[in-house]
Amino acid sequence: MASFIFGRKLFFPTIIHRRIYTIMSGLDGIQVLRVFGLGLDGAAPDEVFALKAEDLNDLNVVGLNGKGGSVSRVNTWHNVLVSMQKRTRAVVAAREGKPRSEPFPSLVVTADGIQPKGSYAEAQARFLFPDESRVQELVNVLKEKKIGVVAHFYMDPEVQGVLTAAQKFWPHIHISDSLVMADSAVNMAKSGCQFISVLGVDFMSENVRAILDQAGFPEVGVYRMSDERIGCSLAEAASSPSYMEYLTAASNSSPSLHVVYINTSLETKAYSHELVPTITCTSSNVVQTILQAFSEVPDLKVWYGPDTYMGSNIMELFSQMSIMTDEEISEIHPLHNRISIKSFLPRLHYFQDGTCIVHHLFGHEVVGKINEMYSDAFLTAHFEVPGEMFSLAMEAKKRGMGVVGSTQNILDFIKQRVQEALNRNIDEHLQFVLGTESGMITSIVAAVRKLLGSADPSSGGAKASVEIVFPVSSESVTRTSTDSSVDQNFGEMRDFNVIPGVSSGEGCSLHGGCASCPYMKMNSLSSLLRVCHSLPHNKDELSAYEAARFSMQTPKGKQIADIGCEPILHMRHFQATKRLPEQLINQILQLCDNGRSSSYN
Repeated sequence: MASFIFGRKLFFPTIIHRRIYTIMSGLDGIQVLRVFGLGLDGAAPDEVFALKAEDLNDLNVVGLNGKGGSVSRVNTWHNVLVSMQKRTRAVVAAREGKPRSEPFPSLVVTADGIQPKGSYAEAQARFLFPDESRVQELVNVLKEKKIGVVAHFYMDPEVQGVLTAAQKFWPHIHISDSLVMADSAVNMAKSGCQFISVLGVDFMSENVRAILDQAGFPEVGVYRMSDERIGCSLAEAASSPSYMEYLTAASNSSPSLHVVYINTSLETKAYSHELVPTITCTSSNVVQTILQAFSEVPDLKVWYGPDTYMGSNIMELFSQMSIMTDEEISEIHPLHNRISIKSFLPRLHYFQDGTCIVHHLFGHEVVGKINEMYSDAFLTAHFEVPGEMFSLAMEAKKRGMGVVGSTQNILDFIKQRVQEALNRNIDEHLQFVLGTESGMITSIVAAVRKLLGSADPSSGGAKASVEIVFPVSSESVTRTSTDSSVDQNFGEMRDFNVIPGVSSGEGCSLHGGCASCPYMKMNSLSSLLRVCHSLPHNKDELSAYEAARFSMQTPKGKQIADIGCEPILHMRHFQATKRLPEQLINQILQLCDNGRSSSYN
C-alpha cells in the first residue's frame, strides 16, 4: 500500500481510509470521525511512530477505556496502527534513499502447491515431496517387522518428509514434541509393535525406554539411530556442578518444588528428585504446572531449570499477568488473581546458566528485521527463544496476532488462523513468522495443505494463501561448493548454493537450531533404514544402538530408572487430572518438615 510524503508530512491515500472505515464498521458516525480525528493525514512520520495503543483511548471506541464491547474490535484497530507504522517506515526509508532490506526466506503454501522464496526455503521445500520409492521401502520394512517410529518435530527435513508421507500407509509413526513421544510408543506397543525406533537425542530414547518398562512392555526393543552418543547441550547443562549447587540451595529452602524441563536425562531427573521433590514439564504445560503448584502449596518456592531462556520468558509472562485484570487471569487459571500472581513472583526462581545456545538463532539481527518488515504478520515464539523475540510475540499475542508456547501450540495457532480465514471466504494472504526451529515446517505445511485442500470448491472461488517465514540469521545457512562434484555431507542437496544449518562443529551452534544440529542430523533416513533392516536377526550388531536401561543407583541407593521415572509420572498425573499428585505434595511437605523427600525415607 503506497503512502506519500510531501515535505515532512505523510499522507495516506483514500484506499486506506476506506479500509479503516470498513474495519470500523459498526461504530456510529461520531466515533468514526473521532478515528479520523487522530490527525494521521498530514502528520510527520515521527508523530505516526510515536502513536501508541494507549493513545487510542482518546477515541472512545467501544471496547476501549474499559467501556465494554468487542476485544477483537480493539485488536483490529491496534493492528491497523501497527500496519500504518510499518508502511510509514518503508516510505521514509525510500524517501531517504535507503536500500530495502532483503526479506527472510519463506514458503508460500496454496491449495495448488508450494512456492519457496530464497535458497534456505528451497532447501527446506526440497524434501516436502519425498522420493516415493524411499517412502515405500520404509513402509515395507516397518510393516514386515512391526516397528513403530517416534520422532521429534526437529528432525532433518528429508527425514520429516519421508516419515510424513509414510504415515499414510503405516499408522505407527508419530512426529511430535517430546511430551507425547513416550506415550505414543506405549500405544504402539499395545497395538503389537515389537520394536520402537526413536529419532531424537538420547534423553528422548531413555524416556521412551523407561516409560515402556513402567507400562509393562520390557520386551519391546527401543533403538536409537547411532552407536555414538546423541547429545544435547541443554540436557548436559542440567548435569553440571552448577545445576547441582542450584538444587542444593533449593533443598535448603522449604517448601520447594523443582520443575525440570523434560529435555533432560533420566539420570538428571533421578539425582534432582533425591535433592528436591521434582516434576517434569514441557513448553506446553510449564505455565499451568507452575500456576497449579503455587495454588496448592502455601508459601511454595518453585525452582525451574535448566533452560535459562525459558525461565526468563516464564518470569516475563507472569510479570505481565500481574497487571492483567482478575477476570483475564482467571481465564488462564481459575485459582489465581493479581494478588496471588504478585505474591509468588519473588518465590519463583530459574537457573541462570542453562542457555540452549542454538536458540540464539533469534538474536538481535533477526528481531530488528522482524520489527522493520514483519510487524503486522502473525508472530510465533517458542518458550526457548531469547527474550527479544519472545517479547515481540507476546506483544503480538495481546492484539490477537501472536502465540507463545510449545511447538504444538504454534502448530495449533497456525491451523486455527488458517481455518478462520477459510471461514471468512475471501481472498486472503496470511503471513506467519516461525519463531521456533525450522524442523517444524514439514508438519506445518502438511497441516496447512490439508486445510486448504478441504475448502469447499463451491464457496465462490475465494482463495487463501499462507506464507511461512523463516527468521534466520545470516549465519544460519552454509554455503556449498560451486564445484559440480557431489558433496559427501549434503548428497542430493548439492545443487543449492546454501543449505539450512551450520557448516561444521560438534554439538549445538550459535546459529544452527536443533534441526540443523550435528547431533540431530545423526537421526538420518539412512540410519533409520539401516536399523530397521537389521532387526530382529542382527540385534547383536545393534547393541550399541539400544536405548540404555539404567542399572546404576542414586547416591541414596535407589534405582535410577525407578526414581528418574517418578517426576515423569507426576507430570502424567497432572496432565490427566490438572492437579499435582498427592504423593508429590506429601514429598514437598515432608521435605519442609525434615529436609528430605518422602520418596527416599
